[in-house]
Amino acid sequence: MSQRLLNFLLPFSLLSWVLLLLSALSHSGASPWLGVWPEWSTQLTQGAFVLGIFLYYRYRSSPLQGQAFVRLLRGLLTGPGMLALACVGLHLLERLAKDQPVFSSNSLFFTCIYTLNLGLFVIFLARTNYAWRALVLFRSGQRLQREWTVFEVLLGFTLLFRLVGINPPNYIGIPIVVALGLYGIYLSGHQKWVAYLSQREKWRAVLLQAGLLLGVLIFVQYFRVTQADPQLIAPQPQYAFLLLTAFFSAFYALMGLMVTFFNLPISDIIEQRRSEILRLQRLTQIIQRGQTSAEVYGILLESAVQTVSADAAWLDLAPGHAGAESAEATQYFNLSKPQVDELRTRLAAHDLPEGEFITNDLNMRAGFEGLPQHFRSLLQLPLRGLQFNYGMLYLLKLEPHTFDREDLSILQTFTSQAVLSIENLELVRTSLDNQRTQEELKISFQVQDSLIPKNLPTDNWFEISSHSLAAREVGGDFYDFLHLPGRRLAVIIGDVSGKGVTAAFHMAQMKGIFHSLMQENPLAKNERDKFPVPSRFMAQANMALTHCLEKSSFITSSLYIIDYEQGGFVFARAGHCHTLYYHALREEVFYFDSAGLGLGIIRNESYEKHIKNQFYDYSPGDVMVIYTDGIVEARGGSGTDEYGEDRLKLRLEESYFQNAEEIKRYILNDLNAFTSGYPIHDDQTLLVIKFKSAQPPPTA
Repeated sequence: MSQRLLNFLLPFSLLSWVLLLLSALSHSGASPWLGVWPEWSTQLTQGAFVLGIFLYYRYRSSPLQGQAFVRLLRGLLTGPGMLALACVGLHLLERLAKDQPVFSSNSLFFTCIYTLNLGLFVIFLARTNYAWRALVLFRSGQRLQREWTVFEVLLGFTLLFRLVGINPPNYIGIPIVVALGLYGIYLSGHQKWVAYLSQREKWRAVLLQAGLLLGVLIFVQYFRVTQADPQLIAPQPQYAFLLLTAFFSAFYALMGLMVTFFNLPISDIIEQRRSEILRLQRLTQIIQRGQTSAEVYGILLESAVQTVSADAAWLDLAPGHAGAESAEATQYFNLSKPQVDELRTRLAAHDLPEGEFITNDLNMRAGFEGLPQHFRSLLQLPLRGLQFNYGMLYLLKLEPHTFDREDLSILQTFTSQAVLSIENLELVRTSLDNQRTQEELKISFQVQDSLIPKNLPTDNWFEISSHSLAAREVGGDFYDFLHLPGRRLAVIIGDVSGKGVTAAFHMAQMKGIFHSLMQENPLAKNERDKFPVPSRFMAQANMALTHCLEKSSFITSSLYIIDYEQGGFVFARAGHCHTLYYHALREEVFYFDSAGLGLGIIRNESYEKHIKNQFYDYSPGDVMVIYTDGIVEARGGSGTDEYGEDRLKLRLEESYFQNAEEIKRYILNDLNAFTSGYPIHDDQTLLVIKFKSAQPPPTA
């Protein structure tokens, strides 16, 4: 609809102007062949032309694109503004022609020039008025847009009434014009676009608006001079229309010029605030680019100095906080280290009260008396985070009383953003460390999982069931089995002090030592020396761990060597949990009471004296329960109660008649019920060995 209207208005306006020209020629008598047109024809054609031109520019797309304010003003000056020059040229041509005898009495020439200037002036007014409209409505609300539409309608009717000669009495007409003028003043006060100009752009806008104002005045002067020209027969209402229209256009140009001009003194402040915002954005982008704490501190110092135009500055970083290790302890600007040391000493003697950050005259501050200071104003601002005090920023100026609360507010924003960036960097670094740790734990878990026996030993003489659960991703509990010559089976269980990766590493070491020491010795002179007995194994293992186990670490362990053929076993306990046993013939459940000291507690040859072998003959139906302290020390009840050895003993008394897997499951079900709602705090390992009555087939 809008495009079709524009396609109609352009030829309509051109036709109206041609009819206006013919009407003017008819009334001037310059073309007798036109006859005499009615008196109202000039007003009608001129009104149609004005209405067509104004509607055409009203419904065109906005001349303002984005924030190209200067481009809009420049387009007006080089477009409609050139019309004013054309008007001057035509006027000069008219004045020159008057001096020529051939043109001196020819009103045809002057009427054509006058009508052409009238058309140029209407186009000039339409384009400038709707350019002003675009500037007034820049980022405006619906209310201002409605108010402008009302102003447009009222002004249009007023001008058209003037044009067709409808002039109300002065006591009505003058108040209407005054009211419209005041309304125009109110609307022209909306100059938000000026705030978006830089200092340089404001000077350009001032010059361009002055040029446009000059163009309006040139047109007005032309029509004022030609008003009394005897060779022109122009209706009197025409001059009232032209002058009133020019008044509103010139008035807005003048208001825009004044607002822009009076905004020039604050341009520096606006530019400064804009640069402060850019510096703040620069700080916020540091974390996204993955820069270091040192770079954050460096940009903070640089931005703070530039923002308040400080003559000197330094930044003290508090030791021991996150990020301090990657930055210099002190950063300087226009100061030497001895100067800073002296100032720091004097400042430390007399701290400012809490909440005070500005010293307006260092000569008057306690601790600085007696020696005139080169720098007179000081602003000191702490860098505080949620948990740490990151340091102190000091800014100095030569003149006294040069820091204010606005400077302090901006710098507090800078320091808050810098601290936030430091904390974010630390969070990112921690996150990356955690990610690497998780990858390491994953690998450690895979390694440890590969070390836990998947296939338990099976034999007609016994059955074994096992359970292992780490308190963390990886743990320090271990167990293993190894078949030995002469129908023997070695069973080891252990617990490394501590938790996590370190405990898992020592667990892997202990498992390697177990396999290394328990392998058959081909150079042994007799069957007994082919592999060490448990006490000897513990002594050798203690010696092997001497150089790879931290002084604060130790390992508890128990080693069992089961002899199927003889129907017995021998074991040694290195500080590990007591072995729980069910004797089928006596129908008795008890703990083996054996001495022993953890591996790594004593690291010399005397260790073997603290380890004793214990021999025991088993019967079919006997049950041996081997475990780590994570079982008996598991917490439940009120959170302080432990599962305990007595409760474990009772569970075996209730389940000894079942097979090994069922006994294990019975104990674990009771353990889980006891600890329900409480997290596991230590690694848990449980082995159940049940001796059977079946005998292996006789050997050949």
